[in-house]
Amino acid sequence: MNSHHDIVNMENNFHPIRGKYKSSIVYNLSTGRKRFTALQRSIGQISHKVLCEKLKELESDNLINKEYFYEYPPRVEYFLTSKGYEYAKLIKQFELLT
Repeated sequence: MNSHHDIVNMENNFHPIRGKYKSSIVYNLSTGRKRFTALQRSIGQISHKVLCEKLKELESDNLINKEYFYEYPPRVEYFLTSKGYEYAKLIKQFELLT
């Protein structure tokens, strides 16, 4: 890193996973597809409303996708995109440092 500009660029790269719960969601989805309630259970103390908000934000940042299954009862599964897997790798690297 040579300049303040490089540091700002690096910080901006982490923007999609900044904030409470986003990195936990990405980390939990790195092991495979999950339905909403399974994801909520694996994260712990997160409300239905907050999880919905964070999933929408991650989807708009192209880190996750969701697939609808039109069956009875209907279900939705969330999964990482290739960009999401790259962020999951970074999260796992940070975990090794702590």
